[in-house]
Amino acid sequence: MGVSSIVGILLATAVQTPHEVQDAEPPADVATTESASGEGDILVTARRRQESVQDVPIAISVIGGEQIEATGNINVNKLQQLQPSLQFYTTNPRNSAANIRGLGAPFGLTNDGIEQGVGVYIDQVYNSRIAAATFDFLDIERVEVLRGPQGTLYGKNTTAGAINITTRQPTFTPEGRAEITIGNLELVQAKASVSGPIVDEVLAIRLAASSGRRKGTIYNVTTDKWVNEQDNLGLRGQLLLRASPNLDLTLSADYNRQNPECCAQIYVRTGATQRPLNRQFDGLAEAFGYEPPSRNAFDRLTDLDTALDAFQEIGGVSLRAEWDVGPGTLTSVSAWRFWNWGPSNDRDFTGLPITTVSANPSQQDQYSQELRYAASGETLDYVAGLFAYHQKQVTTGAQEQGPAASRWLLNPTSSAANDSATLDGLRSENDIRFSSTSLAAFGQLGWRVTDRLKLQPGIRLNYDKKDGSYVATVTNGTGTPLTSDQRGVLAPQSYTAEFSGWNLSYDFTVSYELADDVLAFATYSKGFKSGGINLSGLPLDAQNNPILSVASIRPEKVDHFEIGLKTQLFDRRATFNLAGFWTEIRDYQATVTNGQLGVLRGYLANAEKVRVRGMEADFNMRPSERLTFYLSGAFTDAKYVKFTDAPCPPELSGGRATPAGATPDAPGTPNGFSPANCDISGQWLPGVSRFAGSYGFEYNVPASVLGSSGQVYFGFDGNARSKFSSNPSRSVYTDIEGYSLANFRLGFRSDDEWNLFGWVRNAFDEEYYEVLATQSGSTGLIVGQPGDPRTYGFTLSKTF
Repeated sequence: MGVSSIVGILLATAVQTPHEVQDAEPPADVATTESASGEGDILVTARRRQESVQDVPIAISVIGGEQIEATGNINVNKLQQLQPSLQFYTTNPRNSAANIRGLGAPFGLTNDGIEQGVGVYIDQVYNSRIAAATFDFLDIERVEVLRGPQGTLYGKNTTAGAINITTRQPTFTPEGRAEITIGNLELVQAKASVSGPIVDEVLAIRLAASSGRRKGTIYNVTTDKWVNEQDNLGLRGQLLLRASPNLDLTLSADYNRQNPECCAQIYVRTGATQRPLNRQFDGLAEAFGYEPPSRNAFDRLTDLDTALDAFQEIGGVSLRAEWDVGPGTLTSVSAWRFWNWGPSNDRDFTGLPITTVSANPSQQDQYSQELRYAASGETLDYVAGLFAYHQKQVTTGAQEQGPAASRWLLNPTSSAANDSATLDGLRSENDIRFSSTSLAAFGQLGWRVTDRLKLQPGIRLNYDKKDGSYVATVTNGTGTPLTSDQRGVLAPQSYTAEFSGWNLSYDFTVSYELADDVLAFATYSKGFKSGGINLSGLPLDAQNNPILSVASIRPEKVDHFEIGLKTQLFDRRATFNLAGFWTEIRDYQATVTNGQLGVLRGYLANAEKVRVRGMEADFNMRPSERLTFYLSGAFTDAKYVKFTDAPCPPELSGGRATPAGATPDAPGTPNGFSPANCDISGQWLPGVSRFAGSYGFEYNVPASVLGSSGQVYFGFDGNARSKFSSNPSRSVYTDIEGYSLANFRLGFRSDDEWNLFGWVRNAFDEEYYEVLATQSGSTGLIVGQPGDPRTYGFTLSKTF
């Protein structure tokens, strides 16, 4: 897709889309005000107090539950199709990353020893595992996407933004919702919720459940099964106790489970590396008499010979107390959450017995307590809070090599490289322990100097402590001492690591009402993302011993500048918002791929400096009761300003070590000299497109169906993005070309609250990749995950 095809949508979403403005019901804790035209304002609690989204001097997008259900955006991964500044990447639930404006988490395999830069909050509870974002939305009232540092407002420090999810709350008026969806790929999904009083005006309950299954999109010829399927279950219960007119207590519990046969990454292409030709993918495949089931990824075929599993369960209990006292509200949020992860992967991405076992099951518990007071007045409003958080995690992993591993992974100059017995049965069993404690005090003050001018300083004092241990016990198939070749592939390691430190974050915002319904603002933020520790094994020295000096990494230091303009036009029937931003990060936490041939996992290191800058804007309008439309987009320029000791791309990897004083060979030179590292200063950050946009409309006409009056409606939602890099060091082999997706829906919405519509997603069956990756060993194999093909179906819902 060329740049010209999306040049008209280069301005990103900064507020709600038109469906949100007109169709979403006000949340239980949020009112809707009326303009002179009768159009409603959306009031949010993004800053932990109630206010109109157009009065919030930050870049924020709001999507209501009704729009989420209507557009089929069932989780954060799908939500990015409506939010051009949001990126979500996942190769499995554990290895997922939510980024905003290209920042948040390193691109690549997840390392548990660091934090996400984008916080995910559900009903004000911080979820430390990004895997929570892979679950289907359940009984959602609204989703707020806040862009830029939010540490002075939220419990956990977040340097790139926050995804704030609010579920529907218990009500004292009986109500219920039910929804059933059927579609191709054997999709069946059901959702239901009920709410009402147990004791009038004293005790209310809300129960919600969802279940969904869908056949996989990749066919495994080895097992005769479709993989990358969906199998989701969600349950939530809430009790609201109105202990007094000014005190509400809400007890919530939830349980979510996924158990799909997932997640396959399949053959995409090969690229030339600097290994000898007979040790690159095609030469190796020929030696084994091997051929992938298809060299076209969109045939959606694989032959993986290791079991796939992506079982996970997430849940917990929280108690929220909200006490109106004095001029404001005192809120306490106490929570416990757990996450259990039981995976199995095929880490060689082929039907050959290279890596026959790859599984790293994990169990995590987290405890958090937030105490916050928020008040609003004619001149001053403020938020002040304390936050405490503790996380414990245990991972007990295993990896085992098969008879094809020696030829595939060992240096071709090794005499053992052609002996299948060298690595066959080589097994590493890992015991990884991690604990993290975070304590913080934060606050934000708003001072209305005049009727139009407002000053808003914020501050956060944070303490973080992380402790971890990594023990890898390695044995071979013969029970003999490990050889140097064996240690180079799976090295015995035993080390402990720790990080602790204080940091002070702050921000200052100036906002000015240029006219009624026109707000301008400017913000400067100084932020920190806590340092971390490497918990995926360390790189090895020349003697194949772990390099302990890289066991920990430094904190990120963030300088963020933003200006914005929020406007409402045409008697508040239209909204047009703009934002420009410039973010610089020193000691950026990046994923580094070890240059050694047999290493299967990367580790973390600090890049000297990165910069992200760009523009976002949003336009939406409802010119009549019949028509709504929106147009949103983003231009994002994200690059490494300075990263001189970076991993090399595959075309410069796999060759012989360059002698001192010599010059590495050109990229892709067989048996060439490879640099030990590369200077990638000036290159793109991975995972972010320079141009991205979303756009859509809905048109309705009055109608009567089967005696019920209502509206027949037709809706369209589209999104587009330009080329982006899918490798920490940009490679010609792992760039993903830009693409655009189109989704349609046609239905009837009755006045008595039932809705039937047909839908089609990716209507033109666009062939695109969500992510690409390289195979270990510098063989030149590029694998990836094709995006969903065209899907279609029907949804019937009823509100009562």
